[in-house]
Order: sequence, then C-alpha cells, then structure tokens
Amino acid sequence: MKKRSLIKLGVMASFVTLTSVLGFAQTNSKSVRIIVAFAAGGPVDAVARTLAEPLGRALGKTVIVENKPGASGAIGANEVIKSEADGSTLWLTSVGAAAINPALFPKLSYNMQKDFVPVSLAVNNVEVFVVNVSNPAKDATEFMAAAKAKKEPVAIGSSGRGSIPHLALLQLEYSTGVDMLHVPYNGMAPALNDLLGGQVSGFFADVPAVMAQIKGGRLRAIGMASKTRHALLPDVKTFEEQGFKSVDTNNWYGFFASSKTSPDVLKALNKAIQQSVVDPVALAKMTQSGAEPKSSTPEELGAILKADTEKWEKLIKLRNIKGDE
Repeated sequence: MKKRSLIKLGVMASFVTLTSVLGFAQTNSKSVRIIVAFAAGGPVDAVARTLAEPLGRALGKTVIVENKPGASGAIGANEVIKSEADGSTLWLTSVGAAAINPALFPKLSYNMQKDFVPVSLAVNNVEVFVVNVSNPAKDATEFMAAAKAKKEPVAIGSSGRGSIPHLALLQLEYSTGVDMLHVPYNGMAPALNDLLGGQVSGFFADVPAVMAQIKGGRLRAIGMASKTRHALLPDVKTFEEQGFKSVDTNNWYGFFASSKTSPDVLKALNKAIQQSVVDPVALAKMTQSGAEPKSSTPEELGAILKADTEKWEKLIKLRNIKGDE
C-alpha cells in the first residue's frame, strides 16, 4: 500500500473516532455519572474523582462521582443496570466486585457477562506485604522463616473474606507451605489499625493504601505480590525473587457500562477514558499515590476479566471460601 494511502486511512480513522466522541456529546446532553460501589475517601473513589475532570473535558460534559456502597459492590452494580443504557452512567469498580464476587456469592444480583460490557481499565494496583516496623523481619524470607518456627500460626489481617488481600495470603500459604491465621476485618482501615497496633503480624494491601505509612516509617514493605518491582518501592523484592512462586495479584480498577449500550457510545467512552488516564495532572496524581495508571480497549479488559474470574474462582472453590453476606 502506498504511503499516501496509509496516511489517508489514518486520517479517516481519527475522523471516525472524533466524530463518535462529538456525536455522543451532541446527542446526549445529560451529565455522566461514575458510580463507585464504595464509600467516599477510599482508593476507588480517589481514582474516580481524579479522572472525573479530564473525562468531562474529553466528553464535553459534566462528570459526577456518586458513591453507592454496600452489599460487596452489588448496590453500585445494580444502580448501573437500572439506569438508561445511553453512556450517561459508568461503573468504576475494583477486581473484587467484577471478578471475585461471582464465586463468593451464589445468589449475586448481577451477572458480569449479561449485564455489563467492559469499557476500559483505569489503573493497576499490585499488592504489597507490610509489617509493623517493630517486626525484626527485613524481607519476606526472614518473615516466613520466623512464622515457620513459631508453635502457633502467625496472624495475618485482611480487608475481608474473599478480598484480594485474603486471596494473596492464600497464595503465600500455598507457595511457602506455612499455614497462617487469617483475621478478616470489615475493610482495610481496621486491619491497618490493628497492624499498626501490633494485634496482627502482617497485611497485604494495595500499594496506594499504605504508601504514606511506608514512606512515614510506620510500616515496612517486605514483599511485592507481582512479577516486577514497584517503581516507588524499588528496593522491595518480589516474592518470586525471594523464592516464593505464584504470589501474584492485581487489584485493577476498570470502567464498565450497561450491556445494552451501543457500540458507538462505547467507542466514544473508551476514547475519552484513554485521554483522561494520560492527562498530565491525573497521571501524576495517580502515579505519586502508588497506583499504575493504565487504560485498555474493551476487548483487553474483557480478556482480563475472564482470566481473573477463572483464576480466583478456582482458588475460592478449592478453599471453600464464602463471602460475608
């Protein structure tokens, strides 16, 4: 194909994308709602509010963040399902409500395949294992050696049964062969408070959730549950580097819309979200928090959702984990 023809095709593709975005803005005058199925002030809420302004600019609309917490994400999910499928309501959720809940709750009130369509990733969040700075362990190898030597199982907190921190703990148990005492809490805050107070010995958390305590010298990061080290914690080795394989989690956040949303509207939303994630102000804010901003195509998010649903379902069924109703 001639160079001129390739340039022409590129211009046409850009024109089609721009037309879909403008068409969405012109045909739908409503503001856009981002539904967050968690309370205000949490990590998902923070990402939603960071992206709201650049997303509004990209769409030419007012973007509002609405918090609909409760029922492990089901209240927020159902808010999207019952709303008009015109692109004016988006669901920003973590991996838990999208890929873990289906295995935890047999009577879940929504179906990810039937009720929703993927729009785009927003961020990746890997898990880091942290201990109180008073703990003598300097890395995961030392921590697990001490845990193995104890007569009683070491207490490890989590933000709830079936949560990403709980599942990361199960991965660590399988990798090391060391049984630990899982202490589930109702959310991250009380688990973190008890770790700081010495009531539990360790905790898996999203990097942004504990970055301030790590930098402030109150917590020590001793292992990354990922394939690579984290840019803001370059001295913290991955579990695999320390000899513990298959301790690998990713608490990604992604945008979903009603499955009845038209392809043109989805294309416009995806383009706008991609622009928002690389907005300089939003990008800097999310990166500095420890999150890893990352957009995707709907197909890429769909593939991630499918893979994680299968991955976590296998582990949840193997350990017969039940969600907190």
